[in-house]
Formats: sequence, C-alpha cells, structure tokens
Amino acid sequence: MKKYIIYILMMPVFMLATSCNEDEFLTQVNPNSITTDVFWKTSDDFENALYTVYGALQFPSVTGPQAANEWALGDIGGSETWMGPYVFKNLAMNDASDHVKNKWNELYVGIFRANQVIENIQNAEIGDSEKTLIVAQARFLRAFYYFELVNTYGGAVVHTVVPILDEDFKKPFESLDVVNTNVIIPDLEFAKANLDGVVWTGNDVGRATWGAATALLGKVYLYDNDWTKAATEFKEIIDSGIYSLTPKFMDNFTDQNEFNKESIFEAAYSAVAGDTGANGATIDTTPSEIGSEAYTLDAFIGQLNSGGYNSVLASYYLHELFYNDEMDPSNSINNGFNESQRTHATLLTKESDGTYYSVEADVMKGFGYAQSAYIKKNTNWYQWELINTTNARSGINKRLIRYADVLLMYAEAILNANGAAATAEAITYIDMIRSRAGVITIQGYLDNNSNTFPAMNVSKVVNGTYNMVAPSADNLLTHIRMVERPLELCFEGHRWRDLRRWGITKTVLTDRLADEQWFLANWDAIRNTPPFYFVDEAQRVRTDYAVCANSYSPATHDYFPLPTDEVQVNSGLSN
Repeated sequence: MKKYIIYILMMPVFMLATSCNEDEFLTQVNPNSITTDVFWKTSDDFENALYTVYGALQFPSVTGPQAANEWALGDIGGSETWMGPYVFKNLAMNDASDHVKNKWNELYVGIFRANQVIENIQNAEIGDSEKTLIVAQARFLRAFYYFELVNTYGGAVVHTVVPILDEDFKKPFESLDVVNTNVIIPDLEFAKANLDGVVWTGNDVGRATWGAATALLGKVYLYDNDWTKAATEFKEIIDSGIYSLTPKFMDNFTDQNEFNKESIFEAAYSAVAGDTGANGATIDTTPSEIGSEAYTLDAFIGQLNSGGYNSVLASYYLHELFYNDEMDPSNSINNGFNESQRTHATLLTKESDGTYYSVEADVMKGFGYAQSAYIKKNTNWYQWELINTTNARSGINKRLIRYADVLLMYAEAILNANGAAATAEAITYIDMIRSRAGVITIQGYLDNNSNTFPAMNVSKVVNGTYNMVAPSADNLLTHIRMVERPLELCFEGHRWRDLRRWGITKTVLTDRLADEQWFLANWDAIRNTPPFYFVDEAQRVRTDYAVCANSYSPATHDYFPLPTDEVQVNSGLSN
C-alpha cells in the first residue's frame, strides 16, 4: 500500500518587544525556519533531501506528459498538425521550444539536489554505512540525469558540486564522451559497488538498486558501441536471478503491478494524491511514492472521443508491425485473445479485443481522418472511473528500465561482438520476449520454414509479402532494430536514440516516406481494408514523413540544441 506524508511549514507569529529597534527586527532569525545551519544534520534530513532527488524524476519533461513530445521523433509515432508534438515530428523544434528548455532545466534541478546531498553528507555525524548508502543512491540518480542530458543534448555543462558564486555557473559545454568518463561511469560504478546485496522493502521499494546501476552502466557502454563491456554488464543482471519477465506484458503498464520482477527502475506516481513534486510545492514522501504526483499523460495521448487529445498517434509502420506479428496458437497465454498480449496493451485499433474505457473497440468513435491506431500503453484505458475528467490523472508508474530491454540489449551486444557465434544465444533471449507476447518465436519460424524467418521490417501492405531470411547475425540485428524493439519498447522513450546510435535515421525516415507516398497513390485500394481502415469519404493519409525525411540532418537533429536561456546566462559556453 502506498502511504503519503505531507510536510507543512507553519508561518510564525512574531511579537515585537518595545525595546527592539527596526534594525534589530530586520536581522532577527526565524526560529521556525529550516536553514542550512540546522537542516543538514540528521539521518532524517538526508533521507528527506534524497526523496527530492527521486522526486525530480516526476518533472513533466523528464518522465511526465511533455516527455511524450519525443515519441513523435522517428518512425513509430506521428502527430496531427494541430498538436504540440507535430513540431517534433517535423524536426522543427528549436532552442526556444518549451520542451527543449524545460527538460534541460528539470534535469539540472535533479542534479542540483543530488549534489546537495552528496556534498553536505560528507561531514555529517551519521554512520558510515548509512552515509555510503545515501550517497550511492544520490550518485545513481545524478548519473541518470546526466545520461538523459547527454543523450538529449549531445553533452552537458558539468556540475558535481553545489555552485556558490556566479563564476561557478559559468562553465563550458562538455562532450558526451567527457561526461560519460568523468561523471556518469564513475557514479554508476560507485552505485553498483555500494548497492550490491541491498534489498529494499515496504515504502523503500522504488529506490535505486544494484540492478538499476548495472543496467544503466551497460547501456552507457552499448551506446558507445563497446559491445563486450555492455554484454558483461547485462549478463550479470541475467545471471543474478533477481529479475524475470512478468507473466503478462500488460503487468508493466498499469498501476496494479508496480515494482514487479521485470521492473529494474521506475518513477513512482499516484492518481489520488494530486500534484506536488513537479510543481515545486511540498517536500516529497518516499521513493515508492515520490511526491505522490499524478500526471496528465493519459489526457495528452488518450483517444479524443474518450477525453484525451490524440497528441501522439501510432505510425502506420508500427500499426502494421503489431497487426502482422503472428500469434502462436500453441501458446496458452493467448487463451481467449484474438491479438497478441503486447498488441492488446499497446494499441487501440478497430480489431482490438475487449473494451477501451468500457466501450467496445469496434464501436468506438474515431478511426477517421486517417487515424488508424491510438496509444493505450501507460494510459488509464482499463479504468472507467478516470475518464472524462478535466485533469485526467494517471497513477501508473513510469518504468524506466525493464528486464525485457536488458535482454534485447544483451542480444544486440553479443551479436555485434561475436557475430555468427552468438546467433543461437541471441535467439534464445529474443524468443523469451516473443513467447511472453504470445507470438511465434524466431525458433518456431526456423523449425517450420527450412531454417528461415520472415523479415518483418518492411511494409507488408506495400510489398505484399515478407521475404524469408536466414538467422544470420545481420538479419537478427535488423530484426532487433526494426521489429522487436519497436514492438516491445515503443512509447517508452528509446526509439530516437536507438535510430541515432545505429546511424540509420535517414534511411528509416526515407523508407517510411516511400511507404507514405505509396499509401497516397493507392488510397482507394486500401481505404477499407486491414489494418488501416481509412474510412474517410475524402482522400487523406496522415503525412508523418513528408517534411522530416527530407529535412533531417544528423548535425542539426540528432540532439536538441542548447536552450536559448542557458546560452544567454552562461558565458562559459562561449569560452
């Protein structure tokens, strides 16, 4: 059960003695105020401060609704012209865009809070073991925030101590490699070493763990193409036996199965406690309920006719991937389902099983104006009572690192490191995920198709059929990149970074544009056929790639620009 604690500072009432002059009054210290002279003393002080470091995870542009703007980047998300993410879909964001500025600022709030804890605890009169445990969590969180910075902006201004003087803020922009080497990797290595063997229970569930530090460290190496080091970190997690896939895919995207065996690290939310942390109001509570903030992601991406705004839509490419991800009739997890487990938990389409906010999918309004699929993942679609409110609240924790992601990253790492020698092992881990989804495994295809499997990375609507390919390292890497990661991890914040680190962004956007143009030219043939059901009377295909495929430039678009506010106030950036 989640508990809530609210700390309230009462306003003092002053009585003035007749002997006090004005100067004496103005220099009086409020005995009820919390200052640095009295706060950084006890274990409770540092725990409360640490909660605010966790609380920064909830900021709107870190894991809240504004982070969904980035889902429109790449090939799995689209947006309509009248929605905010359309700017990102067209790669038209700039240094003054709200999300570009807010994410930078919010991540630095988290870093500042972490630095306060790390710095002030050094001379505190608390036990060494407790001190180390607090610092390990703070350094993990600082590493997480810097990881987000460097992989959003291509680098960061490094602050590892609390700035005091104006000059302390005037620091240069450091490259991604420098920040990795000097901050992120050392912080994660410290956290990994000092969180090893630590098990959190009760209200402490949700704190940083050995597994979270190890997984993020592996991801740093993976992004740097250091395949061997990445594989080593991921294999430690696999071999630890701590984590496993949840029985059902949807267990990762509701408020009913939080902090489960698949979850390695997540940001906590609550639908009943109202806004706190992200608006800078009260102090936060516990890591399992950091700030008790409800967030409005449900309204941001929910289906328009059910109280949402359709701000981000599934791309036609993603819709096709799910539609053609063939179910395994022998898999008992599919009992009673007409679509795979992860399709059911991710997209609302005309073919969806069951209800969406208690309304049968096939009678839902919508699915017109070239909108073929809506996002269900991380929304309240399974809860009727939270729909049609003026502030649709979501209490679903945001899973930031999942074991499924670790399995796919491990398979990718060993294929890159060892080539053909790693194909059998890679298939094993890919198939663990596919089996849980209820779809035919790679091995299942190989066994029944003369040791070949379908190359599902192209549009079947456009091309008519899939080519059958051998299970080579290259073909499996293509499958991971273009099929498995989009299906498993879509709308979790990975896709644009994946395309960038693989160096295939331009190719992918160009391919999607070609599909889009084919849809436009062949609209009459596909308008009332699965999977799209374009039911409009007037011809229309949503053109998600008409602009971005032609305008994309790695130097300009791979990373966000430095926010204009930072450039204006930090003279160190011009040094």
